[in-house]
Amino acid sequence: MIDSEGPSETASSETVLSSLASAEPKLKVSDLKYRRVLLKLSGEAFAGESHGIIDIPAVRAIVLQIKNLFLMGVEIAIVVGAGNIWRGATVAKDGIDRVTADYAGMLATVINALALQDMLEKEGVQTRTQSAITVQQVAEPFIRRRAIRHLEKGRVVIFAGGTGNPYMTTDTAAALRAIEIEAGVLLMAKNRVDGVYSADPLKHKDAVKYDRMTHLDALNKRLKVMDATALSLCLENKLPIIVFDMTTPGNLERAVTGASVGTLISSES
Repeated sequence: MIDSEGPSETASSETVLSSLASAEPKLKVSDLKYRRVLLKLSGEAFAGESHGIIDIPAVRAIVLQIKNLFLMGVEIAIVVGAGNIWRGATVAKDGIDRVTADYAGMLATVINALALQDMLEKEGVQTRTQSAITVQQVAEPFIRRRAIRHLEKGRVVIFAGGTGNPYMTTDTAAALRAIEIEAGVLLMAKNRVDGVYSADPLKHKDAVKYDRMTHLDALNKRLKVMDATALSLCLENKLPIIVFDMTTPGNLERAVTGASVGTLISSES
């Protein structure tokens, strides 16, 4: 069953923003378990509670958490989704050619990437956007070695355009890019979702939250942490995944230090 929203309430974007606005990172490089991370942000994270296209307070709250990691010395790469703007698989059912719909979705991720880049740079965080599809006026092409060099120079790298291929989700792009840049962990940020559950806790009161599990368990139990292709990539390459609630202040820092947060999916139970 899908990793669903927990029964507890979560703070609004404004509350999260106010708690982060004056926050300074309290952790140092020596506290880190993961030095280089790939953060996956869904399109819903950009929409926030407004359910519009881009909710500025919601995105700024995300930006401030990323900035804290940046100041701690974490090398950060980000893959953005585009569900707040366009869903290729959904519109394809309404008659648009699936390949065309997927390419439109790739373009939509560029919109989110540019918004995120601008807000990060306004906070003093050096950022580069790389795209799997050619949009040379606004983004670099994806070049693995260049992306790694940016990270080593202390820049946040945002990956747009998915994998550049139709029928592939941005979750698959996140798994692929994490492996390519040799990230220590794939951080699956969720909106008001605090981990992986055995069933939807809003529909099933006996739903159990998993603190940790293996990639194989997630596949065999058909837990929709991410699509099977992405999960299989992580399994084959022993890439750990942390599914956590991005709207809870401090969760991102907890994740990179190895503290218990959300659900850890790894090659060992």
